[in-house]
Amino acid sequence: MIKFLIQFVFGSYLFLFIATTENPIIEKNQQAVERKIDVGEDIIYVVKYLFIPIGEIRLKVLDYDENDSIYSTIAYIDSYSGIPFVDLHQIYESKFNRKQIPIYFKGTILGDDTTYTIYNFNYSKKKVHILKGSKTKNEVWTDSTASLKREYLDGLSLFYFARMRTGQNAAFDIPVFINEKPEKTTFRCYDKSEKISINAVDYPIDCVYLEGETEFKGIFGLTGAFEGWFSNDKHAVPIYAKLRVIIGNVTVELKKWKKKEWQPPRYKN
Repeated sequence: MIKFLIQFVFGSYLFLFIATTENPIIEKNQQAVERKIDVGEDIIYVVKYLFIPIGEIRLKVLDYDENDSIYSTIAYIDSYSGIPFVDLHQIYESKFNRKQIPIYFKGTILGDDTTYTIYNFNYSKKKVHILKGSKTKNEVWTDSTASLKREYLDGLSLFYFARMRTGQNAAFDIPVFINEKPEKTTFRCYDKSEKISINAVDYPIDCVYLEGETEFKGIFGLTGAFEGWFSNDKHAVPIYAKLRVIIGNVTVELKKWKKKEWQPPRYKN
């Protein structure tokens, strides 16, 4: 059961999203809210089930290419040692522009047989080149090209897309491609200040709220609903999240951070 849950949590947290609609992402009641992505940001989260820590997620902003206006980001997902029958280690990489539209995505699952998935996006030709295979066995399983009708998001760029739109009253309708068929996910941001307390900070944090759901059932029992609280400042750092799975609820909580001139804003109301 614990293995089942951990595989869901880590596998679902950053699973691939690709929009294939001809219509762009819909934004309703959008207001101008300043948000920024900081190069050098390094934030770590603890994942818990029934108050039991089961692993960590680490997110880093590696670089920003001023010539091409492209950010380079990476996420490390690791289960803790000592969890029975579990040894889960994954790496996700995404390169995206200032609108969080990616040009490159790579997912790596480490293990006895380390596998990878790579997407290289060519917007001028409206094509995406897909590579999948085994690094351990030096095998290529898929080497193909698919058509792109418009903009798309991958799982890691979607995370930053949501961050940059927090703090406003706005709804987002995002077509996706998952499980080899078109699907959709939606989320809504709010501008009301809320108080959130976590173990890593000794005062209540000023946050804004985001909620959403998917219209499909994700891998290992994702029921569709998710919630997140982000720092109510220009950095929009994720502080706390809830994910609903078929066997119960899990949480993702800020544990450590390395971020120049940033501390969680204190809730004052």
